[in-house]
Amino acid sequence: MNHLCVRILQSGVMLPLKEKDKPIVQKLLSAGCCARCVLRFCCVSVQAAYRQPQQDTLKELQDFISSAENSKSPDSAGAESTDRNNKSHDAAVSEPPEDPPSKRAKLELSATGAPSEEDAAAVVKQKDEESCVCVVCLGVLQELCGPTQAVKIAEAVKAEKYEFDTLVLSVSLPAQLCVREHSCWLHVKKELREKSVALDKDDVIQVKEAFKWIMQGLVARALGGVAVVTRSLFEVGVEFTHPETDADCHFLATTCPDCFKPTKNKQSVFTRMAVVKALEKISDAKFLKHYPCPPAQPSSSCMPRDIQCLHGSVFVAGRYNKFCRSLPQTPWVIDGERRMESSVEELIAAPLLSSFRANSFNFSSSGREDVDVRTLGNGRPFAMELLNPHRSRLSKVEMKQLQETINKSSDKIRVRDLQIVTRDAMSRMKEGEEEKTKSYTALIWTQKPIQRDDITFIDDIKDLTLDQKTPLRVLHRRALAVRQRVIHSMNTRFLDSHHFYLGLKTQAGTYIKEFVHGDFGRTVPNLCKLLKTDTDILELDVESVDVDWPPSIPE
Repeated sequence: MNHLCVRILQSGVMLPLKEKDKPIVQKLLSAGCCARCVLRFCCVSVQAAYRQPQQDTLKELQDFISSAENSKSPDSAGAESTDRNNKSHDAAVSEPPEDPPSKRAKLELSATGAPSEEDAAAVVKQKDEESCVCVVCLGVLQELCGPTQAVKIAEAVKAEKYEFDTLVLSVSLPAQLCVREHSCWLHVKKELREKSVALDKDDVIQVKEAFKWIMQGLVARALGGVAVVTRSLFEVGVEFTHPETDADCHFLATTCPDCFKPTKNKQSVFTRMAVVKALEKISDAKFLKHYPCPPAQPSSSCMPRDIQCLHGSVFVAGRYNKFCRSLPQTPWVIDGERRMESSVEELIAAPLLSSFRANSFNFSSSGREDVDVRTLGNGRPFAMELLNPHRSRLSKVEMKQLQETINKSSDKIRVRDLQIVTRDAMSRMKEGEEEKTKSYTALIWTQKPIQRDDITFIDDIKDLTLDQKTPLRVLHRRALAVRQRVIHSMNTRFLDSHHFYLGLKTQAGTYIKEFVHGDFGRTVPNLCKLLKTDTDILELDVESVDVDWPPSIPE
């Protein structure tokens, strides 16, 4: 197939339009498509072509379809010189006409009796003069795509006061654009099939892509040169809506009812995903029976909604100590009533949210201690996911200051090794959850009086395997099961006839309290059986959590 290339004079960009594209251009312009949508259906992937003023692009397309043979490039004409006579060759290298077709030219008919190409171009130009909203993109690639819109986006971003180096531009479009595009695709597919030319729907440039090609550079300039890229933690979302979405899509709910299911969080069942699914399922014949082809002229264009800014999460990790026996790790709420005034996660989160100017957070840790258990030693590893932070980077000095702020805010906790980590590094905290070890110190009470020698045998017990049914106290939130856990070693320190300290090094996930008092026989063996007397735990401290993460930071 010989190429007919249209040159856009402002930038020297060559539109790689081919002879086979001519009927597509004719039909779509006549149907009311904007110039940029015509380029999309011609599968033009030259980004600069979409950035030209649409009026200029439209004129070039009109010249393209009205010029017939005389718009061919010299190179193309030369390639056909062996098959054409000199007259055809001269016509191929002549300049395209600048003036609109004359009245006489409009009335000319081809040898077959069909309207001439000049006649078709005149019809297209008449439609252009009406300045209609594009029947496919509904104005998204027309007045909603340019410097004015770029300035609005930039102003919305600046108002949010994010700190960022790059951004990615995302676009959300009304669902009926898929319906209208499908209609136009069917509109041109039949004629192309008759010419033995295939137009794959997947090859058509998406409205989203064309919008981004046009807007990325404009937004970057409006923001003072910030790079607009394809991947970034900072996303600026532009959403368009249209009042006729339900009306345009309603026939699909009748023809493909199983594709549309009401949801609580959606205002309309006609989500983009559901519409795409329905269009994949519906036959061409059924679609054409219920929907006009080409689409009807819309009464209004799309409307831009608020610009949405969202920054990817920042992850902060460290270790915490808990020195209070009346402080839960997370907020303690029972039956909607808060039982404790604060929690470990809240004491840590408050300064972090303020410094990073984040909307909210998710807290996780390497295990958890009960409200009455202290965490001593090097502390327990934790990680905080800060959601939508407006500030994403702090220097090492600033992180050190932030750590001091947390530690000064309360004498109930202390953090160390505070640092920013990656999302991937977060997984290391949970690796080997069952294999890691923890060390504890427990204050034990015995019902029967004991002597020092009565407890020394405990020091010699190694790798004691326990069968622990889910404790009664956590049965409301954990499934009933029997879990095997190992106590690797123990040591004792005698206090008096009814009290001693018990040190334990255990497999992670071991229920220490249940090992001590037996939990009505749900943990076997237990300390009651070993000492042949009822025992209970009065105090418990976590001495160490043996996870080599996050990396330690010198004081």
